[in-house]
Amino acid sequence: MLTAVAVAGFDTPTPIQQQAIPLALSGQDIMGLAQTGTGKTLAFGLPLMDHLMAETGRPAPKTAKALILAPTRELVNQIADSLRTLTRKSPLQVATVVGGQSINKQIATLNRGTDILVATPGRLIDLMDRRAVDLGAVRHLVLDEADQMLDMGFIHALRRIAPALGTPRQTMLFSATMPKQMEELSRAYLNNPARVQVAPPGKPIDKITQTIHFLEKPSKPERLRRILSKDADALTLVFARTKHGAEKLMKGLVKDGFNAASIHGNKSQGQRDRAIKAFRSGEITTLVATDVAARGIDIPGVSYVINYDLPEVPDNYVHRIGRTARAGREGEAIAFCSSEEVDLLHQIEKLMKVEIPVAEGTRPERTGKSGGKPARKRGGGGGNGGGNRGYGGGQGRGAKPQGAPGSAKPGRRRNRSRAA
Repeated sequence: MLTAVAVAGFDTPTPIQQQAIPLALSGQDIMGLAQTGTGKTLAFGLPLMDHLMAETGRPAPKTAKALILAPTRELVNQIADSLRTLTRKSPLQVATVVGGQSINKQIATLNRGTDILVATPGRLIDLMDRRAVDLGAVRHLVLDEADQMLDMGFIHALRRIAPALGTPRQTMLFSATMPKQMEELSRAYLNNPARVQVAPPGKPIDKITQTIHFLEKPSKPERLRRILSKDADALTLVFARTKHGAEKLMKGLVKDGFNAASIHGNKSQGQRDRAIKAFRSGEITTLVATDVAARGIDIPGVSYVINYDLPEVPDNYVHRIGRTARAGREGEAIAFCSSEEVDLLHQIEKLMKVEIPVAEGTRPERTGKSGGKPARKRGGGGGNGGGNRGYGGGQGRGAKPQGAPGSAKPGRRRNRSRAA
């Protein structure tokens, strides 16, 4: 395993790995809090593999020895890919089950048994209902990005899954933010956990340069094109709020000659996988996404994250911009804010306890409104569109920051459906 770690290019542990790995090796339950992109996957993955390598015997049919739950298909695939890199020359098997793929193929895979099962909760429950999986042999449970699972309503799924797991077991919970419900989750499913925290909850990675552009919805397309044109070969991830908005934006960019693709809840798993693969290789340089991708893209080469629409859940801003400045690199996060999104910006800044420097326009006073009635959320979807009136003017990447502080009441969390 050490050889595999070295071959993969990991020579120095990150802070979360330094703190979490010894505790996990000792069998302790862990609540790990760290910024996205800081190496949480190996923080739980390496100790997990070490425990499993010490066990004898292959997993029985339909069983797994360890279960990792993650909220989205993209994150499940990213975790599994990272683990497979390190288990390639070992007897350990890693399997994934997610929605949007053939359930019959997943049943066939589970029939052989697996050491590590990485799953979205919704599809796992579907397989449990079909009696295609037996979780009684699971002695290691990992909840990755647990705050998003709470936000998406997965707590109900977890209440069904947890009683089916074996005991005693080690449980590790990892997240980039720390909503109040997390304490309740830890009390319910963790046994005297050690708390590992390497950065304040909600604080983005220090190597990300953030700026905000105050402009209205009609001005956003032109400003985006101007920014993209300044560094056409850089990998840029653009976040839109809705599935329809993401698709429309992507098609407009392609029509104007930009090398763009999109991923969102209306895309099939195959389409999403192909788009991410093309983005990772540089074949596609601009990827337009909804929050379905905020925690499932681990591509070190992403130079820019552009929040074309601000997210309605402040935590999602942290996860979005965490797609850049990964693996020790630097990155830039650019946000557009219309008059109807001003309160969303205040909520984001309150969560991070920082004020985002202004690159364009003038910071307005708080309006007391947050862009109309939010749409009902679904697993891969989004909410409503932005505003309509403009501030105009603009600069591209690298603008000098300016602006004055603001404050806001925290936004209310919205539950979203189980679908992943």
